[in-house]
Amino acid sequence: MNRIVPLILAVALFMEQMDSTVIATALPAIAADLDVGPITLKLALTSYMVALAIFVPISGWMADRFGAKKIFRLALFVFIIGSICCAASSSLLEFVLSRFLQGMGGAMMTPVGRLVLLRTTDRKDLVSAMALLTIPALIGPLTGPPIGGFITTYFTWHWIFIINVPIGLLGIWLASIYLPDIEAIRPPPIDWLGYFLASMAAAGTVFGLSVVSLPALPPAFGAAVTMTGILCGILYVRHARRHRSPILSLAIFKNDAFRAATTSGTIFRISTGAIPFLMPLMLQIGFGLNPFQSGMITFSSAIGALTVKFIARRVFAATGFKVTLIAAGLLSAVTTAANGFFTPETSHALIIAFLVMSGLCRSFFFTGGNALSYSEIDNAQASQATSISSVLQQVSLALGVAFAAFILEASSVLSGSHLQLADFHLAFFVVSGISLFAVVPLFRLDRHAGSAASGHRIAREPDAAE
Repeated sequence: MNRIVPLILAVALFMEQMDSTVIATALPAIAADLDVGPITLKLALTSYMVALAIFVPISGWMADRFGAKKIFRLALFVFIIGSICCAASSSLLEFVLSRFLQGMGGAMMTPVGRLVLLRTTDRKDLVSAMALLTIPALIGPLTGPPIGGFITTYFTWHWIFIINVPIGLLGIWLASIYLPDIEAIRPPPIDWLGYFLASMAAAGTVFGLSVVSLPALPPAFGAAVTMTGILCGILYVRHARRHRSPILSLAIFKNDAFRAATTSGTIFRISTGAIPFLMPLMLQIGFGLNPFQSGMITFSSAIGALTVKFIARRVFAATGFKVTLIAAGLLSAVTTAANGFFTPETSHALIIAFLVMSGLCRSFFFTGGNALSYSEIDNAQASQATSISSVLQQVSLALGVAFAAFILEASSVLSGSHLQLADFHLAFFVVSGISLFAVVPLFRLDRHAGSAASGHRIAREPDAAE
């Protein structure tokens, strides 16, 4: 298997993961500098996700039309410009718009990178390729919190975005040299109506849920935007069933493995999307730690995630996708709920131990879910699969942030006080309950689903012969 391709593509994931964890750790400091509340600043987190929701649906079509390598390099360049703008921001509006520009680049980086990987990798090597793709990306969460906390505590938060500049330039240079040229094709004319409906469905839902609890806007505004997004989603489903070449073809959901992995992954990410938002805030606001101390604790979850990448292939070959994903989902719910019992008196070593285990479980679920999604997809469907998966992944992560913030806001309003530790405990219990539902779509999955990627059926054949 060619290892250089997934490692180059992982540059994009590294920057995205680094940014999300750094911003979560530095959120209180950025909010104070911009003279807004930490909950209000979640607009900056959401604006990035909204940009993804708008531009990801068209990423597959653009990669097919203009060439995946060219679009990938362009996406890296846009992300770098957005990062520079974030560092130069001096107001909430500037910061939100800069994050939106970053999202435009991110909307193309990840799905197009996965498309290149799918079209250059045999299915039997898919688990290993996905592991290599995410190893450097996991260095982002590993280094993001302590580096972000250190810079925020001892320097200024502006410098955390400059980190993306040399990394992005390195990615462009390596992609130009080593990334294979995947020949552009002539896809059907773009489905503009479908693109509009799909983008507005995702963006409206994410943005509406995010602003519904903001003190600066009436709740009715957020509710109206959310309902508009849901309505656009319903209209898109009707449109896609009638259109000959919809921008996102729902026919791909007829594939059992793709449908189960994508549905369970979407639910799971709503829960996990809330954790990077909740944990640093709880440690800083609830425990009274500074950003650097908070980052040194939260980075431990990435250690568990990184460990999985070296054992994933053997585990999936031994047990298959179904058993491993169900076990990982259940254990992840338990370790997430454990965060709701932590107090300032809890040993930091115990907190770190649970965070390592939580990262281990989440990484197993993500690695297996991603490989299972594409395990039975042919190259002709690859661009559709990566676009649809990326839309659902990013929207669900954004919904997790919006939902967690809504719980915090509602809990503090009901208690009649500012954010307290009990508000964070409640939020962790709720998101843990949501993650339990992620395993439900997997129960009906065939035991050997995705065996071409996991190698599970091959491992079981000698037993059958006996």
